[in-house]
Amino acid sequence: MTTEQMRASVLIEKGVVRLEDVPTPPLDADQVLIQIAAVGVCGSDVHYFHEGRIGDFIVEEPMILGHEASGTIVAVGSGVSPDRVGERVSIEPQRACRVCEQCKRGAYNLCPFMEFYATPPIDGAFAQYAVIQSDYAYAIPDSMSLDAAALCEPLSVGIWSNQKAGTRPGSRVLISGAGPIGIVILQVALAFGASEVIISDIAANRLEVATRFGATRVIDPRAEDIASLELDVDVFIDASGAQPAVRAGILALKPGGRAVLVGMGADEYPLPVSRIQARELEVTGVFRYANTWPLAIELVASGKVDLDALVTARFGLDDVEEALAAATDPQALKVIVEPNA
Repeated sequence: MTTEQMRASVLIEKGVVRLEDVPTPPLDADQVLIQIAAVGVCGSDVHYFHEGRIGDFIVEEPMILGHEASGTIVAVGSGVSPDRVGERVSIEPQRACRVCEQCKRGAYNLCPFMEFYATPPIDGAFAQYAVIQSDYAYAIPDSMSLDAAALCEPLSVGIWSNQKAGTRPGSRVLISGAGPIGIVILQVALAFGASEVIISDIAANRLEVATRFGATRVIDPRAEDIASLELDVDVFIDASGAQPAVRAGILALKPGGRAVLVGMGADEYPLPVSRIQARELEVTGVFRYANTWPLAIELVASGKVDLDALVTARFGLDDVEEALAAATDPQALKVIVEPNA
C-alpha cells in the first residue's frame, strides 16, 4: 500500500543532494506506479550533481536524479489493467509526445517534446516510487534480476549504437573507452555476431575488464598509435568522448566503414574530413535509443549479455552523494542505488 509521501534524494542545487519527504507522484490514466528497487548511477547524474547542467539542459529548481531503473508495479491508472500490479519491470525512462514528425517516423528518441527521467525539469528515480506510461514498463522474466532490469537502460545505448553502426555477423569492431558503456557496447557487438572486437582505453584495469568480457584485442593508445595500425575495421564506436580517440578511430575504418559517436566530450573538434571523403565513411551520433527494450531483455534472458557482472557497489537512498562519488572511481563499473532497501 502506497502513501501520499515518499522519500527521495533531491538535487537541491549544484553540489547539494538531500534526502527529503516529497509527494508520491500521482497517476495519469495510462501510467503505472512503480516501487523502485534498483537505480544505476549514470555519468549524467554525476555531471548534473557537479555542474548543474548538461549542454542546454539546466537544473533551475530541485530535481530527483536517476534514470536507470527497475522495480515492481504497485498501482495502475484507470486505463491500465489491474493485472499488472505485482509485475517486476524494467523502466524505459521517457515519455514521447507520439504525434510529432519524429515520433511518427519511429524515431521517438528525437521527439522535441520528450520528457526524460532526471533531465530538467523531469524527476528521476532516486526515490521510493516513480511513474511511467504503462507501455514503457517492461515485464521481466523471473530469471532476471532487478539490477539487470535497471541496467537495461545503458544496455539500450549499447544496442542502439550497434544498430546505428550496422554491426552484424563477421563485423570487425573498434571501440574506444572501456568504461561501463564501452563494456556494454562490447557485449552487444559480440551478441550481434562480430568476429573481432577491439577496445582501447588508457586505464590498464579497464582493459583487463574488457578482456574478461570477451574483447579479442585491447589497446592502450599511449603505447600503440591506433591510426597507424592499419586495423581497417568495419565499425568504430566511440564511448570515450576524447577527441584523439575519435580521430584515431575514424582513421582506423576501412573504406565504406561507419563511425558512431556515443561518448560526450567537447561540443566541437576537428575531424579528418579528407579521409571521410576519400573512403566514403559514415559518421553519425546517437541520442538515447528507441524500441530497444524487448531486445535488451532477450539478450539478458538468453545469457548473451551479462549485466549483473557490471555491478561493483551498492548504496541506500540516504547515501546518494557517496554513490555519485563512487561512480567516478576508475575501478567502478556500475554503482546501484537501492531506494527501498
